[in-house]
Amino acid sequence: MPDDSGLTKKSAKMSVEIHVPQMGESVTEATIGQWFKKVGDAVAMDEPLVELETDKVTLEVNAPAAGVLEEIIAQEGDTVEVGALLGRIKEGAAAPAPAKAETPAPAARAETAKPAAPSPQPAPASPAPAAPAPAAPVAAADVLVMPSARKLAEEKGIDLTRIQGTGKGGRITRGDILAALDKGYSAPARPVAAVQAPASSGPRPEADREERVRMTRLRKTIAQRLKDAQNTAAILTTYNEVDMTNVMDIRARFKEQFQKRHGVKLGFMSFFTRAVVQALQEIPAVNAEIEGDEIIYKHYYHIGVAVGTPNGLVVPVLRDADQMSLADIEKQIGDFGKRAREGKLSLAEMQGGTFTISNGGVYGSLMSSPIINPPQSGILGMHKIQKRPMEVNGDIKLRPMMYLALSYDHRIIDGAEAVTFLVRVKECLENPERMLLGL
Repeated sequence: MPDDSGLTKKSAKMSVEIHVPQMGESVTEATIGQWFKKVGDAVAMDEPLVELETDKVTLEVNAPAAGVLEEIIAQEGDTVEVGALLGRIKEGAAAPAPAKAETPAPAARAETAKPAAPSPQPAPASPAPAAPAPAAPVAAADVLVMPSARKLAEEKGIDLTRIQGTGKGGRITRGDILAALDKGYSAPARPVAAVQAPASSGPRPEADREERVRMTRLRKTIAQRLKDAQNTAAILTTYNEVDMTNVMDIRARFKEQFQKRHGVKLGFMSFFTRAVVQALQEIPAVNAEIEGDEIIYKHYYHIGVAVGTPNGLVVPVLRDADQMSLADIEKQIGDFGKRAREGKLSLAEMQGGTFTISNGGVYGSLMSSPIINPPQSGILGMHKIQKRPMEVNGDIKLRPMMYLALSYDHRIIDGAEAVTFLVRVKECLENPERMLLGL
């Protein structure tokens, strides 16, 4: 019998498998978030094919070869392990070309062109060419949009088909919706009949007014880690307040020169990072962690900066922050924020932090008790700056004040150390010249 093994091997070579890549030592599985292509679609080499959601980041798997997506094995919502088969690409194949109208044979064209008989009457005027059919409108359900953006669009009456997405694969983000509103977007007028409420036949069932959305892997991980922190650490919070007058004065005087020189705005986070590093150097227990029955004191300062994204909170890390200038810190934080919202942070950039800073003030929070980020032992919460009457040299004056909150693991940090740490942060911020001079 003829051996058909050669044919089998050849066919196997035509299909290139798509696998879940290695994603870091601590990550062993992921959830399929979204396929960017359908079976039969043409794909280019290194083109993003599928989105994976892990415990910490969302990442894309690119096409290992050019061709046609032949098979999708792991469906959206499936949990897959590292190395699992996601699908196959038929290498070198071209996407099916759209069907073309048949061209009449030459003879037929000649017969068609030849008149049946001479006509003495003048030829009637040829009718005007038919207008091309309008393109089918894009349905709102077909638009790639983040869940938070879709919810906001529904609340504001935004037509998603009129918004240009800037997220991955052209997806519309919450930022795109907010940008459209900032530019004066107005919802299209509706017919009067469309907005009239139907006659009520009694109270609507609660089930009709509920929306169930599957938790993302990132959101589930955040929930689990926060609960683990509460169950494991002896969390206590101490509070203080800082007069931001001098920091705000420095920013006002030098912000234009700073931006021209470094190409980035001078914010508050760089001052807080420097203040935290100086306080950590004085109170090393706040920069330590517990491992088993040992305390590990870290003599390096990797400061995590909490960043909010549409999918949840992530904490990229400023490594060796004690060696960074204010400009270096601002540039790195700006880059982290941009890539966090785009889902482009790597796992390595969110690991190894020794202390975390969280700024709830950007959302308007006046006071909160942050939860530590295990295995770290401390987290500093920044809040909204608000003018309050304060005693200054015997006089009552309005001062821009901010509440600070330090949550810490009481198993390793004593109350006196926590209070001293927060006082040092306050002193650095109220006397930024001394901080910048290392005094």
